[in-house]
Amino acid sequence: MASHEGSTGLPALADPTRTRILQLIGASVDGRALVGKLAEQLGLRQPTVSHHMSVLHSEGVVVREREGRRVWYSLHPDQQARVAALLGTASGSAAESDWERIIDALTARFAGTFGRETVARHVLESRELLAERGAGPLLASRAAAFAASRLDDLERSAHPDPAVPTVLFVCVQNAGRSQLAAGILRQLAGDRVIVRTAGSAPTVDVRPAIVAALDEIGVLVGGEFPKPLTDDAVRAADVVVTMGCGDACPIYPGRRYLDWDLQDPVDQPLATVRRIRDDIDGRVRTLLGELFPPSTVATS
Repeated sequence: MASHEGSTGLPALADPTRTRILQLIGASVDGRALVGKLAEQLGLRQPTVSHHMSVLHSEGVVVREREGRRVWYSLHPDQQARVAALLGTASGSAAESDWERIIDALTARFAGTFGRETVARHVLESRELLAERGAGPLLASRAAAFAASRLDDLERSAHPDPAVPTVLFVCVQNAGRSQLAAGILRQLAGDRVIVRTAGSAPTVDVRPAIVAALDEIGVLVGGEFPKPLTDDAVRAADVVVTMGCGDACPIYPGRRYLDWDLQDPVDQPLATVRRIRDDIDGRVRTLLGELFPPSTVATS
């Protein structure tokens, strides 16, 4: 097993599916689980869950135990306390010194653009905004990622790059429609488009049915998580696509606003989520064609 002495972040847990897997293992009667049962609970294919388990195993987060033809997974004894802290199941939260380290890291990243005071304000505001909806797993890393995207947006608002448009998808919980649209656009556009998502009333995690529906078409959710809507995100966007969130999105001149009338996938069966996904896929492809019309693509 690979050594993880000195590791500070358990990078394998950046993926929400893996955090959910560990939550399910921790909630099991004897603290262990089979891949097939996890796949059933998550609504994912067994090969997908097996891939996540392999990553968790290679990172030393879980251990394997064979019983005949069955392979059980449980948390590695040396990682239980750290996993509990990262998943928000331990008593207490990140120490203030840890938040200072996050601020220091982002200050170094944005050196020459933003001072430490601005970075600290965005980190602490981001922490509070996420905690208001329930801390959920990985509050520190999510607050760091959220603060970084907000600082990126602030910088882009001041120095826009017309060659790389920003698209912001907004729905109510930021756990369904907006995540479907964002995942599909990222897959199709790559680095040509900056993709953001937000919710007018965000929940804690991306819904498992959304993760499953995207997985079926080869789109990874990765470290995405629901985020509250901020003025920074709207100001930085070239296109704002709203999906059932009413007039919660502020209006700023110079941006293109689209309202997509889509069924809410919350509590819908996977077959319905697939239809919503495919509807969104067609809309995203149309939008991408409008952002990069054939006449703007250089020909040999």
